[in-house]
Amino acid sequence: MLLELFLSFLQVGLFSVGGGYVAIPLIQQQVVTNHGWISMSIFNDLVTIAEMTPGPIGINAATFVGVRVAGLPGALIASLGFILPSLLIVSLLCWLYYRYQKVEMMQSILGGLRPAVVALIASAALGIAMQAIFGSVRPLLSQIDWLALLLMIAAFVALRVLKWHPILTMLLCGALYTGLSLLFFP
Repeated sequence: MLLELFLSFLQVGLFSVGGGYVAIPLIQQQVVTNHGWISMSIFNDLVTIAEMTPGPIGINAATFVGVRVAGLPGALIASLGFILPSLLIVSLLCWLYYRYQKVEMMQSILGGLRPAVVALIASAALGIAMQAIFGSVRPLLSQIDWLALLLMIAAFVALRVLKWHPILTMLLCGALYTGLSLLFFP
């Protein structure tokens, strides 16, 4: 059972390129369809719990399935199977970087990747901002959450100009949004 758990989550970890949400259908395929370790309703509960707990959803799901199927050893084995491919790939890339960092071609490759990385981060940030401010990624002007927009600007100023600590800024924004929402929009 432990070997099957390890191999199943090794496969999920190897092919879930793109983040935890990509892993969910692969985990479902392995644990519900292929092996029948849990039912679909339990899997839905598992995904909900994995989303609520701190940490990446894929590793949380692997740990929860492992516990469900084989207790603590199952949790450890499933989690190890899930993270092992990423660990090996990142270690190999790190070794290649340190070995060839002075090579001109490596510098060209990294120089070409920088704009793509910035674009990916900006795209994610814009999507989150649109969702927070407008309540949708495709907003209408009438859907603007003016309080969220104002707090976003205030947080930007607090972080970049006033150099406030990020955790303090997040706590204050959360408290202000909650308090002002309750006060003005009950």
